[in-house]
Amino acid sequence: MSEATVPASTAPIMPMLLKQSWAEFMKLIRVPAFSATSIVLPTMFYAFIGLGQAKEPLTAGSHVTFGEYFVASMALYGVANVMVLGFGISVANERGQKQDLLMQATPLPAMVFFTAKTLAALVVAFMSLTVLCLFAYLTGGANLDASQWLTLAWRAMLCSIPFVGLGFALGYFAGPNSAPAVTNLIYLPTAFASGLFFPLRLLPGFLQHLAPYLPLYRGAQLVWDAVGAPAEGGSLTSDWIYMAAYTAAFFLLALRAYRRDQGRKFN
Repeated sequence: MSEATVPASTAPIMPMLLKQSWAEFMKLIRVPAFSATSIVLPTMFYAFIGLGQAKEPLTAGSHVTFGEYFVASMALYGVANVMVLGFGISVANERGQKQDLLMQATPLPAMVFFTAKTLAALVVAFMSLTVLCLFAYLTGGANLDASQWLTLAWRAMLCSIPFVGLGFALGYFAGPNSAPAVTNLIYLPTAFASGLFFPLRLLPGFLQHLAPYLPLYRGAQLVWDAVGAPAEGGSLTSDWIYMAAYTAAFFLLALRAYRRDQGRKFN
């Protein structure tokens, strides 16, 4: 058989994806500044802010306690935090250390590389969610039934997807030195303005008008509904539509940032 007739062979995708996902997971988990912060921080906020009044009713006559309401808030904060900080800072650092150029010299497809990063971050996000829910159940007396816990978990995990795109975009727009500051300056104020730490009615008026346009606010409506807390306006359908729109917008922004970075390096 001549060389021209030898069929081209490609490595199977699934083994590459599994091994690259494991490598990305180990890379995340071995950085204590990221892994410990991402997994423990939501639980710590729950202990400091929510635990003292965990068994108080959310409002007069409500069957939902503040602890159940706040565990939903911190669940969303934790999973989105992993995506924004995990991708924003790690991608910026990899660019600064030229690791992205090294990866491009390997036969690993770009889609496998990015999918592996996403899967690894989802595992870390689920670990954060599990630690928080166990802590709220054991110490805060969060009395949710099994269906409410499951609904809270899958809604929080699904609502983290738009922030994968935002994290990638920040990682490609920001430099390695500025990425931590930029991601925190965007994410933390957005979390406060969306009512994740304090009920929206306690925030200044201009933030109450701004909040409905923020992705964390829309995600919060979905996780609060999962524990039985009343929505603050609109419908769950509109909240899902907003989240889908944010997902498309953030991934398009990430694609633009990626192409801009590649254009600067190779054109």
